[in-house]
Amino acid sequence: MNVKTLTEMKANGQKISAITSYDYSFAKIANEAEIDIILVGDSGAMVMFGYENTSPATMDEMLLMSKAVSRGGRKSLLVGDMPFMSYHVSSDEAVRNAGRFIKEGGMQAVKIEGGLDVAKTVRAVTKAGIPVMGHIGLQPQMAQSWDGYRVQGTDYTSAKQLIEDAQELEQAGAFCIVLEMITKEVSKIITNSLSIPTIGIGSGPYCDGQILVLHDLLNLYDSLKPKFVKKYADLKTETFNALTNYKTDVSLNNFPSNNHSWSLDNLELKKLKKYFGEIKKAKI
Repeated sequence: MNVKTLTEMKANGQKISAITSYDYSFAKIANEAEIDIILVGDSGAMVMFGYENTSPATMDEMLLMSKAVSRGGRKSLLVGDMPFMSYHVSSDEAVRNAGRFIKEGGMQAVKIEGGLDVAKTVRAVTKAGIPVMGHIGLQPQMAQSWDGYRVQGTDYTSAKQLIEDAQELEQAGAFCIVLEMITKEVSKIITNSLSIPTIGIGSGPYCDGQILVLHDLLNLYDSLKPKFVKKYADLKTETFNALTNYKTDVSLNNFPSNNHSWSLDNLELKKLKKYFGEIKKAKI
């Protein structure tokens, strides 16, 4: 999967599937399921490292997860999420950090949150030869200063700004744009106004593709319960039950059984017992 393929999928009316992933094992499964895009999201700060929000994620943490994902998700388009303050100080710093995702993290592209305010940065990164995925609407990195997680594009003024943000990002060179928690009507207008794909998360059915946090759709992380998440499995309950059963088996000495063990040849065992018997006699 590559950037050009995504544009062709939009042109052909094919929906794009995307998920977040943070490690080798899940990335490998996503690859086998033929997921189009794997985003190493800064949401990993919450679901993998236990932070309360995404802002504390560092470049080193993001690169650690990216390296793992790149080994498992070789067929999907791999996108590294640039963490808070990794692209805000200057365009030069943004280019350097984006380059680390490609050279060190094994990513094929990076994601940058923001609209008109980051267009210059997006332009600089794409000029350096690094594909950029945009991200408008709710921006988790800014959620604290925005007074929480709220639906975007709920009136004329904010909707107009979102449309202008999307168009500016396309002009700056973004190859696709994530639309997060934007009203479905506004998402439809944005999607129809762009030649590049839109990837929705809580933004209705009219986007060119959809993305969900892997741990949300598998019900592995329940500290947040967004309305837009559809749970496709309940791995939290299954994992809890499995661990409980494991603990019980160990406590009752039901595990390991003979099926999970290896045996020494009887003749060799007799030799071993004789040897240790002689040692005991010698000590006495």
